Parts: sequence; structure tokens; C-alpha cells
Amino acid sequence: MNRPIRGRRRAGRWCLAVMSVVTAALAAGCASSSSDESAPNSASSSASTIPVGVLHSLSGTMAISEVSVKDSELLAIDEINKAGGVLGKKLKPVIEDGASDWPTFAEKAQKLISVNKVATTFGGWTSASRKAMLPVFERNKALLYYPVQYEGLEASPYIFYTGATTNQQIIPGLEYLKKEGHTKLFLVGSDYVFPRTANKEIKAWAKANGVEILGEEYTPLGHTEYSTVINKIKQAKPDAVFNTLNGASNVAFFKQLKAAGITAKDMPVLSVSVAEEEVRGIGASNLAGHLVAWNYYQTTPGAKNKAFVAAYKKRYGADRVTADPIEAGYVGVHLWALAAEKAGSTDPEKVKAASKGLQYDAPEGKVTVDASNQHISKTARIGVIKPDGQIQRAPPAPRGARTGSSRSGRTSRRPARDRPRDGRSRACTCRPARPPGRGRPRRTDTPARSSRSRCTHPAAAPPSDARCGSAHPWGRHQDSLRWCSACRRRT
Repeated sequence: MNRPIRGRRRAGRWCLAVMSVVTAALAAGCASSSSDESAPNSASSSASTIPVGVLHSLSGTMAISEVSVKDSELLAIDEINKAGGVLGKKLKPVIEDGASDWPTFAEKAQKLISVNKVATTFGGWTSASRKAMLPVFERNKALLYYPVQYEGLEASPYIFYTGATTNQQIIPGLEYLKKEGHTKLFLVGSDYVFPRTANKEIKAWAKANGVEILGEEYTPLGHTEYSTVINKIKQAKPDAVFNTLNGASNVAFFKQLKAAGITAKDMPVLSVSVAEEEVRGIGASNLAGHLVAWNYYQTTPGAKNKAFVAAYKKRYGADRVTADPIEAGYVGVHLWALAAEKAGSTDPEKVKAASKGLQYDAPEGKVTVDASNQHISKTARIGVIKPDGQIQRAPPAPRGARTGSSRSGRTSRRPARDRPRDGRSRACTCRPARPPGRGRPRRTDTPARSSRSRCTHPAAAPPSDARCGSAHPWGRHQDSLRWCSACRRRT
């Protein structure tokens, strides 16, 4: 009886071994299913290559914006490889499609980390996609370079944010509208986390600065019927519209806005997710004269940007354009490469340490990685869309222009020395504090090392007129509100 049993056991072990080999072969096949511009993906770095993830929506409603960001990241990878690579190895892009679906972004991020063994990932656009990926990268202690402007209120230890936060884009946009006399606004946005959170901050700023919000409307991503929203805008009669729509919805909105007889001269729309690439899809004739708020345009002066634009057009075609998120994606790749070289390793913890205070001469100008919150310094630029589809920077505010209000409600002049000398501002990632007259603000965003005597918010830079004796983000908390939530005092 024992012999047959032993035989069956040996046969069973043989079968298990065969199954293991087959499973390994299938896994290897799955690992090479992603697309790569030049060669099939590998599950780990070879002796001469380092795999890096590129994760964007290449299909769905967000493809209109994200495909070009993917292209700029591949351009940066190619430039780095031609210059000798990183640590003597060539970078090998592993490209995945988030398909404009947030769970898919999380799934693909996990695959890049665990199957493809990437050293880092460059990707995302919407805040919903970033929020879906954040726990994946934090759980695996892997790095994500996120290239798009967003609502702030976040500082993950495993994400580098190369786009703007609200104090680097939206608040300057609001200040420009107010300076131009547009004090009655209508808010239009896509129905997800970025527009809703950004509009909360816009309403808080408006209340503190004498600007009236006449209406607020949201539509799903990919929505294409805007007649009802446009009718509400016409009935409200605002001075301007503040637009946080994303993706293909902008095409329908601006075409229908023009068809309704509303022009930029009658009622300018200031957008924060429409750049040169979106202008190509929407049509310059539908956008001419409207406003945008970004940190970079294709027309930004400088030798570095001239070289970047030329390289992008040479690789992808003379009809292609560069834009803020495209440039931010390009910058993220170069920042990671510089940090890895400085660290002498692609280990995420060593790259993070090497990134503190790292500077890079970017097409938008010199940028610096904040040592505490992994955002980068930015120059706010308000732009006007021209009939040829290009965006020209709007004239800056006159010297000594009235830009804010004091505690007493009177308009006050902000001293020029409060702004960093190079015009760049650090990212503010904290939650808006309560305005005066509503009690002490809750300490919901205080860093662990903060004390009541000093605000140690990572974006802090001491202004010359701080009345509580503490360091605050440039100007004031969120550039406008009167409370510092860390020290609980009025500024």
C-alpha cells in the first residue's frame, strides 16, 4: 500500500512543479502587456536599464489633456538617456493607461510598483486620480511625481507636486479679476474633488475680499450639454465666470457659450484647466480674449523654454504646442533624475532626502523643491488667449496697486518686499482658517512640530508686516485670510 502512495506523492510533486513553471511563464507574459515606445516592458531593471512608470489617461474624457503630458515625460526621458542616463543606466519607460477611471489608476499604479518594479512613476491629472493612487504609493513607499495644478490641502511624503496649489494659481487669478473690476463672479466646475474644494477656497477668499459669488454649478466629467448652465449664468449677470471644468467638457462649454452670444468682452471666463493644448481641441476662435491662470506658457521668455519648445515640436510635430501641465511633467522627470544622481541611488527614501531644496533651471524659470512639503516654487502668470491659439501673459498690476484688505476692512497696499524677490511663491497646502469674527479656528492642519508661539507651516515665509510675530505663507494665510491656524492669532 505504501509504494503506490509514494508514487502518487512523487507524481503530485511533479505536477506542482510543472504548474509552477507554467504560472511563472504566464506572469512574465502579463508583465510585458503594457506599452513601451521602443521595447517590451521588463518586470525589473536589467544591468543597463532602470524602469520608470508613465501613468496617464490615454483614453476617455481626460485623454484630451493627458496624452501630451505623457509625451513631454517621454521627451525628458529621451533627453536624460542621450546625456548618459541616471547612474550610468538608461531609463526605460513603462507606459500604462489610466483610462480616465480612478480605480484603474490605483490598479495600474500597483502593477507598476509590484510587477514592473519601477523606480518611480510620473502621472495623473485629476485630483480624483491622485487621491486614488495616493494610498497605493504610501503603502508601498514608492514615489509619484504629479504634474498638474490642484486644490492643495495635501502633502504626501511619497508624492512630489510639480503643479501649482491654489495660492500659486487660483488666488492670483482672483486678485487679477478684482483688480480689473470684476467683483461679481459665477463658478462653473466639474463634479469632483478639485473643483469643489477649489471653489470652497474661492468663496472664502471672496468673502474676505469684497467679491460676490452669484452662482455655483457643477457637471459630471465628460458632460456636453451646457444650455441650462449658460442660461443660469445669463440670468445671474456676473462680471466674470471662474471656470474649473476639466477634460472634454470645456469643448462643449465654450462652443455653446459663444453660440449663446456671450463673448470675452461681455463676460470674460477665467479658466484654470485650459492651456494651449486644450485651446487646440476647443478652437481658438471660441476662446479668444478669455483668461487663464497658470505658471507657464509656450510664450514664456527665456533660452531654456525656447530649447524646450523646439525639442517638443521636433519630436512630435510643428503643429504641437507646449502648456503648463506639459512643462510640469517634463520638469518632474528631470527633478527625479537630478535627485537620484545626487543620492547615488534610486531608493525612494534616498531620493526624497536628496530632493530637499533641489533647484532646476526649468522652462518656466528656476524652481526649488520645498524641503518640507515636496511642492515647488512657482511664478503666477495670468494669460490672455489670442486668436492664433497662443497665450500671452496679461500685463502685471501697476506698482502699488490696491490688492487686499486690512482687518478694519479698508483697502491696503501690500509692500513689495512681502513678495519673494524673484516673484516666485511657495505652495500653501493648509486648510483655510476661519475668518475674523467667527471664533478661534480649529487646529485641523497644524504640523506635528508646530507650537502656539510660531507657525511652522512648511510653506512659511515671514512677511514684513506680520503682526502676531510669527512666520506666515507669503502675504497672509492663503494669501488673503486673516487667521493663522497654527498660532490661532490674527495676522
